[in-house]
Amino acid sequence: MRLETKTLYKSFGRQKAVNNVDLSIEPGTINGLLGSNGAGKTTFMKLLAGIYKPDAGDVLYDGQQIFENPDIKNDVLFIHDVPYFFSGVSLNDMAAFYKGMYSNWSGKRFKQLTGHFKLDPEKSLSQLSKGMKRQASFVLAFSSCPKVMLLDEPFDGLDPIIRRQVKNIMMQDIANYGMTVIASSHNLREMEDLCDSVSIMHHGELLFHRDLNEIKGTHCKLQIAFDTLPDEAFYERLGVVHREVKGRIVTCIIKGDLDNIEEKVTKYNPLMYDILPLTLEEIFTYEMGEQGYEINNIIVE
Repeated sequence: MRLETKTLYKSFGRQKAVNNVDLSIEPGTINGLLGSNGAGKTTFMKLLAGIYKPDAGDVLYDGQQIFENPDIKNDVLFIHDVPYFFSGVSLNDMAAFYKGMYSNWSGKRFKQLTGHFKLDPEKSLSQLSKGMKRQASFVLAFSSCPKVMLLDEPFDGLDPIIRRQVKNIMMQDIANYGMTVIASSHNLREMEDLCDSVSIMHHGELLFHRDLNEIKGTHCKLQIAFDTLPDEAFYERLGVVHREVKGRIVTCIIKGDLDNIEEKVTKYNPLMYDILPLTLEEIFTYEMGEQGYEINNIIVE
């Protein structure tokens, strides 16, 4: 199911939570939604889920609007960052509710996953720990067999073993059924391992949406040691967008054409050099720094 947003806009009073966002996500892929605190990620996810009505613009699944469209909502499932269940209910009670909401509900899956995660389906969900509530949310989600899964800080509270098991089930559904996943998270290391593409939001706007393999093909980090530091022409020829100099060691971020980098570097007779791929955290830090959102250390008194 192909997801598109067109000039999407949502505000609360004078606060622009989502501002003119255009985005297209390929079916059967995982997109990581990144951004600063208060960037508008959760509001954006609720617009994608059809919980909020856009002030302007469209949220389209295979060309159809999601807001007040039960047929589309049947295939789209949103897991909030704080798991929510009705007061006093058990997992079985919630399963009965989900069965009535999602026509693809699988009782066989529900039974299998409840046993796998060792959850008591008759126990009140209010008595469970944060991590077990999160597991219960995923059991309900996977049993609903959605075509699109929207996840807000999806793995918060899960231990490493459970995280791997949840990811494994998710990857099976993507591979076997073409499920599309959009996941918002501050854990960039985890997103780097999981995602096919990433989007970065800041102050309600979409700054960046790229395929991860494409990013790694157009960004790199270069660490070079010189006997004599190069002139400005060196940085211009390499397409350096950011650099740090410590003594005779230069660390550069290069964005653009990465062909012939070694040839360009060796012309300046470096003592040694390393060409390294950028991590997603470094890409995020650089892109946010371009927007004035960067690390500023403070000495407290």
